[in-house]
Amino acid sequence: MSLLTPIRQSRPRADRRSALWHADWVLVIGVLALSAIGSLLIWSATYRRTSLTDGNEYAFLVRHALNFVIGLVLAIGAAVTDHRRVRILAPVLYAASVLGLILVLVPGVGAVINGSRSWIQLPWMSVQPSEFAKLAVIVGMALLIAEKGETNHRENARTIDIAQAIAVAAVPVLLVMLQPDLGTVMVLGSIVFGIIAVSGVPKRWMLGIVTAATLIGALAIQLNVLKEYQLARFTAFADPSQDPQGIGYNVNQARIAIGNGGVFGQGLFHGSQTQNAFVPEQHTDFVFTVAGEELGLIGAGAIICLFALILWRGLRIAVNARDAFGRLVATGVVCWFAFQAFENIGMTLGIMPVTGLPLPFVSYGGSSMFAGLLAVGLLQNIHLRSHQV
Repeated sequence: MSLLTPIRQSRPRADRRSALWHADWVLVIGVLALSAIGSLLIWSATYRRTSLTDGNEYAFLVRHALNFVIGLVLAIGAAVTDHRRVRILAPVLYAASVLGLILVLVPGVGAVINGSRSWIQLPWMSVQPSEFAKLAVIVGMALLIAEKGETNHRENARTIDIAQAIAVAAVPVLLVMLQPDLGTVMVLGSIVFGIIAVSGVPKRWMLGIVTAATLIGALAIQLNVLKEYQLARFTAFADPSQDPQGIGYNVNQARIAIGNGGVFGQGLFHGSQTQNAFVPEQHTDFVFTVAGEELGLIGAGAIICLFALILWRGLRIAVNARDAFGRLVATGVVCWFAFQAFENIGMTLGIMPVTGLPLPFVSYGGSSMFAGLLAVGLLQNIHLRSHQV
């Protein structure tokens, strides 16, 4: 089947409901397991920190569980929605995401947390539009490339198609850079690269994209787009010992925590680094250190294996997708999860720079959970459609 094969007619609605029995339950189990482990790790990292919980040791456990339930409802909705409606809603999602990224930059609307203006503070919660921008870039690029191919009955995307798709991605990327949120920019870059790689363009496009990304990064440094602390994180990544009490503190404490765990760990709720709050942001960005210290190599390895399971199912869904839109969306989601998990785990081990990216389904955070589970719902939607006769 060629990449840009035209869409086949879908089956009646009753058949689609019965097709839910054919959902990819391996993918579902993988996501459920990661979220359950994440709940325990977040609970362990927060229940003694009264400055965070206001004395309620179950506060973050309950919030994380609530975020998951809401995200699960969103995932089910995305999974059972008619694929034609998904394509119709794609521009709406993209426009809403761009609007959110613009509002974040408006003084008095966007909230500055940890040096980045990335959140919109609502009375009951904070929303991070850049998390939804990842999904918006995926569906926006996939829709444009797929429809161009289907309209003109082409097997591979043309140069003009790819240029337009990159323009679609460039708007959110530039807005995220202005926050600035380097980690999300890196994730978006991996998504763009992955989608273009499977769109059928010549290999020289891949080299061109890597070269352009390098030049843009160098230009951003020269124009002082990146904050000083972000540049310092890259310096600390190269040599964490140069400022162990300053910019290198997080990485050094994370490595100590993971090293303390050994093979079997110190036991849940018994990690010395975790329970004494030596590792900053441990329930969000550095949640993997809780697994390393309290569950040891076995527990941390299980998390990595679960991510590998999810990525395998995602790739399988991409290969078996019945149309270009589904194949491109599944590819983008896999690139998103793969890079973000690698970056998050890598920064706790000192092999990647600290960027503030959460670990999907494991770290605490409503926006991250909602966007991630919406993406899983889309994967299920593509999977169910591929099993229709």
